[in-house]
Amino acid sequence: MTVHELQAPVKPLTLYGREVASRLIIGTARFPSPQVMSQSVKASGASVVTVSLRREMARAGAGQHFLGLIKELGVAVLPNTAGCRTPKEAITTAQMARELFATDWVKLEVIGNDDTLQPDLFGLVEAAAALSRDGFKVFPYTTEDLIAAERLMAAGCEVLMPWGAPIGTGRGLANRYALTALREYFPGVPLIIDAGIGAPSHAAEAMELGYDAVMLNTAVATAVDPVRMARAFASAIEAGRMAFEAGLMQMRDMAAPSTPVAGTPFFDLDKSR
Repeated sequence: MTVHELQAPVKPLTLYGREVASRLIIGTARFPSPQVMSQSVKASGASVVTVSLRREMARAGAGQHFLGLIKELGVAVLPNTAGCRTPKEAITTAQMARELFATDWVKLEVIGNDDTLQPDLFGLVEAAAALSRDGFKVFPYTTEDLIAAERLMAAGCEVLMPWGAPIGTGRGLANRYALTALREYFPGVPLIIDAGIGAPSHAAEAMELGYDAVMLNTAVATAVDPVRMARAFASAIEAGRMAFEAGLMQMRDMAAPSTPVAGTPFFDLDKSR
C-alpha cells in the first residue's frame, strides 16, 4: 500500500445514482440566524442540506431570502415533509416541494406520535409507495425495525434513514443492537442515521458500525458555537468512516498481550540460586 493510499480520504457516497462528497447531511432549522446557518453548513463540508417546506412557507417574504442563501451554498437540497401526520398530507407536501425546489428527492416523514415523534410506519410505507410511483427518490425517516425496512424497500426506496433516538433528544444510538442488525441485514443499501445524534462521538459510533452517513440538525444549530460544532461533526464522521473502512479490531472477552510472549528470551535475574 502506498503513502498516497494511506492518506486517501474516505470513499464518496452514492445516493440514487448521485455521488455526494460528504457523509454529513445537515438540517437548516433552529439556527440563531440565516448567516450562522450558512457559515455552519460551509464549516461542515456537507454536500446535502434538508429544508422543511412548511417552515419556509411560514416565513413568507423572509423565505425567499433564506432560499437564496441555500442556493448560494451550492449544495443539494433534500426537502422534507416534517410535521406531516398522514400519508395524504405528506404526499401533497412532497409534490409542492418538488415544484418549489426543483428536485425529485424528498425526505419523507409521517409522524405517528407527538411525544416521541416516532414515525407512523404503516403510513410511511403507504406514502413511500405512492411517491415512488410518482417518480420521487424517497429518503424515508423510519425506525430500526427490520420488517418496516423490507416494506420500504419493496415500496421503491433505495435509501433508508433509521433514527438513532427520538428527534432532538441527543441520546445517540439508543438501540445499538438493532441498528447493528439492520446494517448487517442490508449490507448493500445506503443507511443514514437520522435523529437523536447529540455529540460528535455519537456520529463517529454510527460510522464505525458501517452506516453510510449521518443526518443531524439540533446538535449543531443549538450549540454555543454552531460553526465549530459543525466542524467537529465533520471530523468525527470522517474519522468514524475511515476507521470502518480500515477495519476495526474485534472486541474480546479476555485480555491479549500487545507484545507476544512466545519466542522471546527469558532472563533469570535471581542470582541467589
